Amino acid sequence: MSFLSSVTAAFKGGGASRVPIARHFTSPWFFADGGPNDSGTPPTYEYTRSVRRAWCDNPVAQRAVRLVSESVGGAPLSPVADELASLVTATSAGQSLLETLAAQLLLHGDAYAQILKDADGRPVELFALRPERMTPVAGEDGWPTGYTYRVGEKTVHIALEDESGAPNLVHIRGFSPLDDHHGTGCLSAADAAVALHDAATRWNRALLDNAARPSGALVCDSKDGDTLTAEQFERLKAELAAAYQGMANAGRPMLLEGGLRWQGLALTPAEMDFAELKAGAARDIALAFGVPPMLLGLPGDNTYANYREANRALWRLTLLPLGAKILGALAEGLDPWFHGETLAIDIDRVPELAEDREKLWARVTAADFLSDGEKRRLLGLETDDDA
Repeated sequence: MSFLSSVTAAFKGGGASRVPIARHFTSPWFFADGGPNDSGTPPTYEYTRSVRRAWCDNPVAQRAVRLVSESVGGAPLSPVADELASLVTATSAGQSLLETLAAQLLLHGDAYAQILKDADGRPVELFALRPERMTPVAGEDGWPTGYTYRVGEKTVHIALEDESGAPNLVHIRGFSPLDDHHGTGCLSAADAAVALHDAATRWNRALLDNAARPSGALVCDSKDGDTLTAEQFERLKAELAAAYQGMANAGRPMLLEGGLRWQGLALTPAEMDFAELKAGAARDIALAFGVPPMLLGLPGDNTYANYREANRALWRLTLLPLGAKILGALAEGLDPWFHGETLAIDIDRVPELAEDREKLWARVTAADFLSDGEKRRLLGLETDDDA
């Protein structure tokens, strides 16, 4: 069989599990068979369980995601056409569209915005779809031709483009080196740290439930070698649990009889190191979501001299790149209706970046070798020639 025939056979035998892995400008696609674990996440990672544990149960992870997503959703945008601005800044199911897309991108690695149109084919609303409900439908070349959206037993097919070739959907995804169709979210990297943080929290709570001190042992000092009967042993356990265990009974004196004495069992410093373990896990969670730990109130973090520097780092390293990814994808998807319009965060109106902008203005103003028009271009302002 010739090379071209083998590639043609691969096309005919392809399906939703066959994805392109390479292409040359003079040759067709090469395919790889995708198995059940051929994705950007390890087989043990389950998104629904992880997002419930991180968002619903872990205060550090939820605060980190909310800090980033709410900041992106409330960031000032550069002036654009009123129709485009109303689409992007509107709500989706009662929530900020940009905030929802940013949170989904952080947690899942994929964000989908469905373009709802009127009778004339003009977009009237952008609706954020839950990414875990989306499944790509691959065409013969391996790339998606549409998506299926599953809610319970109901399935809706969303074509990638309408009859006129205009997009129906904007797919925003983080980079994944192991998946052609899906992105990898920050939660995938933070999942182990979230589990470790939760385990340390449960350990701390267990200590509080046991009088907030290490447990001990009741030692029987019977001289004749007699031991407690099974009935006596069970009665003693029940009395200890009812009268002496828990925070309400902390410090309550214990009355012992029959040769019993209390022997405290102290934990070693290594065993008591759960507090530092919990703080380290919290810093790893903040690192995964791109938030300086200082902004989350985590102890022992001296990376930044003050909150101003930490806020500036948050904007420069996390919020501006994430905002540019989301806004750039939306502008590209809406380009058939808003030709050449770009979407971007207006950094001149971000208070946390005012000091950086002030320094730039001072340096440009002091550059006497530049003309006024050149200075305005360096500052991102229109000149008379541009007008």
